[in-house]
This record gives sequence, C-alpha cells and structure tokens, in this order.
Amino acid sequence: MHIVSTSSPRSTLVVARVARSFHHCNNQILYRHLRKPSNAQLERACHSKSTRTVSQAQATGSPTREKPVQTRPSVQETDVVVIGSGIGGLCCAALLAKYGLKVSVCESHNIPGGAAHAWVQKGYHFESGPSLYSGMAGTGAAANPLALVLRAIDEPLDLIEYNQWNVLLPEGEFLTQVGNDQFYEVLDKVSGQKGKDDWAKLQELMRPLAKAATAVPPIAIRADPGVALTAVARYLPKLLSGGTDALKLIGPFSKVTEGEISDPFVLRWLDLLCFLLSGLPASGTIAAEVAFMFNEWYRPGSALEFPRGGSQAMVNALVRGVRKHGGEVKLNAHVDQVLMEKGRATGVRLKSGQVIKTRKAVVSNASMWDTLHLLPADAQPKPKMQQQAADTPMNRSFMHLHLGFDATGLEDLELHHIVVNSWEHGVDSEQNVVLISIASVMDPSLAPQGKHTLHAYLPATEPFEIWQDMKQGTPEYEQLKKERSQVLWDAVERVIPDIRKRIEIEMVGTPLTHRQYLRRHRGTYGPGIKAGEGTFPFQKTQIPGLLSCGDSTFPGIGLPAVAASGAVAANSLVPVWDHLKMLKSAGV
Repeated sequence: MHIVSTSSPRSTLVVARVARSFHHCNNQILYRHLRKPSNAQLERACHSKSTRTVSQAQATGSPTREKPVQTRPSVQETDVVVIGSGIGGLCCAALLAKYGLKVSVCESHNIPGGAAHAWVQKGYHFESGPSLYSGMAGTGAAANPLALVLRAIDEPLDLIEYNQWNVLLPEGEFLTQVGNDQFYEVLDKVSGQKGKDDWAKLQELMRPLAKAATAVPPIAIRADPGVALTAVARYLPKLLSGGTDALKLIGPFSKVTEGEISDPFVLRWLDLLCFLLSGLPASGTIAAEVAFMFNEWYRPGSALEFPRGGSQAMVNALVRGVRKHGGEVKLNAHVDQVLMEKGRATGVRLKSGQVIKTRKAVVSNASMWDTLHLLPADAQPKPKMQQQAADTPMNRSFMHLHLGFDATGLEDLELHHIVVNSWEHGVDSEQNVVLISIASVMDPSLAPQGKHTLHAYLPATEPFEIWQDMKQGTPEYEQLKKERSQVLWDAVERVIPDIRKRIEIEMVGTPLTHRQYLRRHRGTYGPGIKAGEGTFPFQKTQIPGLLSCGDSTFPGIGLPAVAASGAVAANSLVPVWDHLKMLKSAGV
C-alpha cells in the first residue's frame, strides 16, 4: 500500500485469480489546503495555477498542466475511452495506443496522474504520493509492472539509486537498508540473538516463495481465456517449478510465519512492512506481496530507485507513450456519465456536453464506488454492482502535510522517515504510523536552491466519519485540520526540530481534500480486502463494453498493482498474438 509504491505484486496466483496488492504509491494521494486559508478558494488556487507549457513540463519532469479549452458540445468517435489518468488508466491507455487502437483519456483535473500526480508552487515540487519505489530498474518477470509497461512503450526513466531510510520506533531511531546483512546489525541492538535467529529462519522460508511469486509477470495476464496462452503456457516451466509453494502465496502472510517466527520485534517489523505494502497488517496482506518484497529488498546488492523529476516524471512518460502512438489525454475533461445502448457501454458524456462514442470499450480508472455514480440509473446490472460495492470493505483516508522550507544546515537528511508512535494498538491504528518523504534530498531540482520540499502523511488511517459533516473553509473545519495534523507536525519535528522556523509554504490536506481533488468516494484509499477473506475482481465488469482498472481491481492497491491492472485491461481488448508481441517488447 501506502508508502511502498515500491515493489510489484507477483503473479503466479494471478493465474489462479487470487492476489492483491501493493502500496504505498499512493499511495498515493494529493490534498491541498493552503496554510491558514481564509476560505476554500485558497485550496482551489493550489490546483488551478499553471506556470509551464506542456512541452516544458514534460521536458523537465514537472507536472503537465493544460488550460481549459472552451468548445461547443460535439460528438467524437474513438476505439476506447479511459476515465481517469491515474497510473492504472495511463498504463492501460499507453498500451492500447501501442497496440494500435485509438484511445482517449478523460481526466477531470488539470494535471494528469491521479493519486501519483505532483504540482509546483513557488518553485517547490510537491509529491502527492509516498515517493518510495523499487524494481523500476528491473528486467524480466521480477521487475515492477510499471517498469515493464514503460519498457514496452519505450519510455525509460532516469533513475537515482539509494539504499537506506530512517526509522523511528518505540525501541529507538536507526537507519535501515535494503539488503540482508545490515538488518542483522539492527536486530543485534534491538532484539538480540533470538531476533537474528528468527530473521535467518525467515530468509530460508521466503526463498522458495519468492521464486514462486516471480514466476509470471502480471502484464502477461488478461481477463479472458487467452490467459492460457499468454501466462500459463508461456511460463509453464516456472509455474511448475514453484510446486506447492505457489499455494502458500494466496493466503495471508501471517500463515507463513505462524509457528516459525516468535521474536516480538521481528513480528512487529513484519507487520509494519506489510502495512507499508498493502495498508493491512500481516494477517491481511497476501503472502505473494511480501515474498516479492523480500526478493527485492533483502538480497545482496539490493537498491531502491527514485525517478529524476519525481513521481510526475513517471506520469509524463506514460502520457508521452499515449500521445506518440496517436492517443490523446484530455485534461479538464470531467466525465459526467457512461453512455449505454442495448445494455452495452458505448461511450461517455463530459460535463461540457461533449459526447465521445466508443467502437470497442470504456475503461474506468475510478474506484468501484465512483464508477457506480457514472452509470445510468436504469442500467440493468447496476443493482448487482451496487451490492458488490456495498459488500466490499473500504480503507480509511489520509491526513497530509506538505511543506516547503529552508534547508540551511540540513545536509545529512534522508529521503524517507517512518515514525511508529506505538505498537500497542497495531500499526493500522489511528494517528500511529507517519510517513515522511523529502524528495528534494534525492533530486535537488524539486525545490529552489537551498530549500527542501517535504510530504508527511497518515497512511489510510484517518476516518472519514469525523469529517463528513464539515464544510471546507469554516472555522470549525480549520480547527479540526489543526488538531488532526498535529501528529504529523510532531513526527516531522522529531526529524527536524526547528522545522516551524524554516517554513516558507505549508499545506494541510484532509479526507475532504482527497475526495475533492482525487474524486474518491469518502476519500478512501481503496478496497480493504483481506487476504484469505476475499479477492479483487478482474477487469471485466457485469456491463458489456465496460472494464475497470486501478486499485478496485486485480491485483489490488499500490503503484505496481495498479500498473498491472491497467495492463490487464488493455491486454483483454486485443488479440492474443498482439499481447504476445508486447510481452516480447517488454523483455518478458
């Protein structure tokens, strides 16, 4: 989940139609409220100013913005419309364009990227997600699915490698690294020999699971019988070599460690890692997700990667992939309704009145709850889809703190800081875990010279209920923002004690900002489906001609997962031979 926009969901079980998936891109999320705004207009101002042309923004990796274009209501025809320009929607559109289909992406915001988008204010580049990625430089089945999509469309990223982050736990503060050896030093200080012995045992347990988890790349999956050729037959030897280990991947990770690992600190650490991956503790996180993470993080020579230009560089690469193959990305293009004829989705109507008719399909990159609002009231399968949405557990929302500040004398800052206030009530308890990213530590171009840009947030632990009756811009709302963001300030002050004296820009985001700018039902992070208790639905919906992609579909939540979901949707709309050709171009 959250912070870990990192590794990629592994797809052996993909073939078995059971997997979930990765964060913390997003999470991924954007929320803006200017410092002490007098009213809600100040919040909107953060998102409405455009300071660069599209070409300039793409050249520098900065956000792509476009001014609204006033046009008369018209009818346009295309092969596929994609609703929303999140990572899942853009991966779907980029591959569809690569496949030769005419595709139109309709994005309500004036910046593409959804929960991965960024924005620039007074020279500060603010990330809306966690800024933690891995597997982006990988190749083959074990690579991050987003990396494979970018390779297929020939849009490489300029990646900066690093290997450590700062952790502040009840046991103390320490730097930890990807790679196996350094964590033994941490365990020696915190947990002693028992912790080191359990960690060594865990490495042995994870080795065959990691092999099984990386047998099939998620982009080989499609939501039709053709998967037998693109995934099963193509990777059969690897699937068979996984043996019975593959069956362990579909259950919760806690089942893997049950009866094997007992050191309290190791178990807490695993709960934290699972929470960062999926938004759920080990008891709710699918084992495949953790297996792939271990394969990626805890082996010799492991590294994390940060894209030069930040998260928007990834978004802009996908936008270029769509456009260079003849597709279009429409900004300020809010979809008002999915159009249907004879029970089939046949296009969309925009808020402007423009109609876009499709020859092949409509793909929704909105959540399952938000997609429902786009369907006509008389759509026959709608009651069934409403019931499915009602039965799906929903993750909570976020609090965000975005700061631009003077960096004088702060030469030794790390990019990432993870703060756990208490183990007592679990890592997923309210106001407990705080994630901090200072992206300009890695790429100084993301802030003015001598400055830094910081993003701190509560990852999917903020309840929407306490906000739902609030009106943005009122004194009561501002007071609640101040109260609920205090835990973020406390965490940041543990890293930079005099941060309040350094601030030049301050923005606080709430579940209402999340709902407003990302158009997320109740500001949710997405479905909270626990491993062993349910599975994410595949991309084809109960309405012919309507597909879904993003974190409401297989394989689940997180940047790698939504990239894979977009690929699955695109693959399902083209012939098997075209899909096989794409896999070859992606190097898998």
